[in-house]
Amino acid sequence: MNSLINETHDPDLKSLIEAANDPESDFPIQNLPLGVFKPRGTESPPHVGVAIGDLILDLALCGNGGLLDGLSSQLISACAADSLKALMSLGPESWSSLRRRVSGLLRAGDERSHRGRIHASLVPMSEAEMMMPAVIGDYTDFYASIYHAQNVGSLFRPDNPLLPNYKHVPIGYHGRASSIVISGTPVRRPCGQIEGADSVPEFSPTRMLDYELEVGFFIGPGNSLGVPIAISDAEAHLFGLCLVNDWSARDIQKWEYQPLGPFLGKSFATTISPWIVSVEALAPYRVPAFARSPGDPTPLPYLKDEQGPVRGGIDLRVEALLISQQMRSQRCRPMLLSRGNLRDLYWTPSQLLTHHASNGCNLRPGDLLASGTISGASEDARGCLLELTRRGARPLELPGGETRRFLENGDEVIFRAFAEREGFVRIGLGECRGMVIG
Repeated sequence: MNSLINETHDPDLKSLIEAANDPESDFPIQNLPLGVFKPRGTESPPHVGVAIGDLILDLALCGNGGLLDGLSSQLISACAADSLKALMSLGPESWSSLRRRVSGLLRAGDERSHRGRIHASLVPMSEAEMMMPAVIGDYTDFYASIYHAQNVGSLFRPDNPLLPNYKHVPIGYHGRASSIVISGTPVRRPCGQIEGADSVPEFSPTRMLDYELEVGFFIGPGNSLGVPIAISDAEAHLFGLCLVNDWSARDIQKWEYQPLGPFLGKSFATTISPWIVSVEALAPYRVPAFARSPGDPTPLPYLKDEQGPVRGGIDLRVEALLISQQMRSQRCRPMLLSRGNLRDLYWTPSQLLTHHASNGCNLRPGDLLASGTISGASEDARGCLLELTRRGARPLELPGGETRRFLENGDEVIFRAFAEREGFVRIGLGECRGMVIG
């Protein structure tokens, strides 16, 4: 059994919060993701909280009530902050200490004298407004799914889908951090230059708006400028995971991306889910890294992870769903578009982080790395409309007779993710939602 699995993962644990004991809950006591919230409709300052069932444990109130006594003063102070950045900076020992304390507080069983203080620190999710978990200083988007790279490459280069560098180096680009928004924020259809007849551009709203099903990795302590991070130390700098929708205007992107890469076709919005699931919570769902084909190059020594063949990947299932304005009016359920798995990344999270810092680039607490579109080998595991519709050539059929090549105004895209394994409790990442507006 993985040495990182401990008593907080015990499948027999039950919570004093009954909703957390529902097998379908994303937030059982074995999960305990962190986020930032404030009471809905108020000007109250944001607080750090832990999701448990359909409630939020307010860590600032826990600290005020003495429920965190015995933890380090730095850790208690970080729990009282208005963002997760201070907590992110403290590192795995502090994160694990907090997880064990919260797990103990929320367990069902013995009656305790502090039971009343726990209940006084709980807030219904329905009464909370989720905030950005931290001010994201920098955002990097990778291209780590080989299936996605092959599928997209085949649309533009049928005889040579993968470029020569793909299997040697993690491909990424620096994204726009200022336009990252929390789940539920409307996404306005962007305008930009689009290639017209005879390669003469026009400036208009995008006609090829797409989503990208991704997972994000928040950085913990990070490194000093000029000091790389060894791959053996990489996980100590991974705070946790969230869902990411890296919206894309494909027609704007097509016209602008050569020779320097994505710009306005990407920078208009990126949506993230509000709850960050810790690497420790995902310990039971670790799997070997992606099995490379015979003949694939061996990663260069700085990217060779001794733990990769044992636990380099994460068995996390990801789903993309869509509900249109017409579907809502007809009371239809969201339509499942695709299912993928984070374990299908060609490059592991540790390799992405290590490569990013290998030139001495300083990663800082609260920085965000994204996986790139997660696609699998099957047609139903393609993580964006560009792949699913073959660049619009094969429209999707929606309930009620609608079709979609790309997203229309009023469409809402919903991402979900969960991890499950026999002998352990299912945990989830919650939802990442965004509706397109004109």
